[in-house]
Amino acid sequence: MTGAAAVAGPRAARAQATYPAQSGARAELQLPNPIVPNFQGRYSGPPLPPFQVPKRPMGSTGLQVSIIGMGGFHLGTAAGQEEVNNMIAKALDHGINFFDNAWEYHGGMSEERVGSALKGKRDQAIVMTKVCTHGRKKDVAMRMLEESLTRLQTDHLDVWQVHEVIYYNDPEKAYALDGVLEALTAAKQQGKVRFVGFTGHKNPSIHLDMLNRGFHFDTVQMPINPFDPSYRSFEKTVLPIAVQKGMAVFSMKSMSGSGEPIVHGALTPTEALSYAMSVPGVSTTISGMDSMEVLDQNLGILCNYEPLTDKQMADLREHGRQFYDGRYELFKSTLKYDGDLGREQHNYPSAADLPA
Repeated sequence: MTGAAAVAGPRAARAQATYPAQSGARAELQLPNPIVPNFQGRYSGPPLPPFQVPKRPMGSTGLQVSIIGMGGFHLGTAAGQEEVNNMIAKALDHGINFFDNAWEYHGGMSEERVGSALKGKRDQAIVMTKVCTHGRKKDVAMRMLEESLTRLQTDHLDVWQVHEVIYYNDPEKAYALDGVLEALTAAKQQGKVRFVGFTGHKNPSIHLDMLNRGFHFDTVQMPINPFDPSYRSFEKTVLPIAVQKGMAVFSMKSMSGSGEPIVHGALTPTEALSYAMSVPGVSTTISGMDSMEVLDQNLGILCNYEPLTDKQMADLREHGRQFYDGRYELFKSTLKYDGDLGREQHNYPSAADLPA
């Protein structure tokens, strides 16, 4: 990676020099890890040790939510419906009860997969999906809501969030007359949605604009990881206000979205998840899991999980400060994680159509 040795400290330089150019168990076992001991090995099939994932209050909602949740986008990339069925059944058995999704993930397939997997088990789950109007009006949002309910095979959502609030004019569009926030209010009044919020990953100033305009949100979703405090920090600027308002905070991108810091030796999965789950005020950490192997890895970490000490948290933040240029938060510094539907609605070309 260009310039890495000049920016990185001794630990990172050593990791980048020795870490194999592949992900997976063998690579992780070779990772230098002086801050938090990494979970070694993987459980290979049931039964895992009999334990339940801890739960926390979900803000002021009155619900208790598992400290880790399953990301809907990655469930759409799993091998098939049977794999998703088995993963969700196993997650529920261990007390994971939060399931993330969005109307636009894989053309609706992610919602369909979760709906099928939760059939007969809906009462065990906190089901969240996101509305993807990207600036369009209330009627579009309400149509999307009905489609999401059908795909998820449920008559109500526990949480409905505005997806991908990442452009500077998104708050203005959301608050506009006949906009998406009116749909959130109507859905709650109709009993089709219990709690509402919004998500985003680009710049904390946009989150603050959404919060400061006055709408009562129950939840908010934002990136939390050891790199965030040094670069456009959501943890420092948005999280305290959300906690003050009694909101449930859903953290995401603990491993930077696609595991870039894991592959390059800047973090281990244990460090990444443990950090996000240990930040005060975070209700649940949404983790992308696209296979039983990844679920088992996360369950292995959770089986031994204890909140990190203040020193461990400070050490991880200091370690993350070496990478202040956004290389491990590409969702902030590049277009990589900006969805094509949102770009289209903002009159931008898709990321794939831009020059490399």
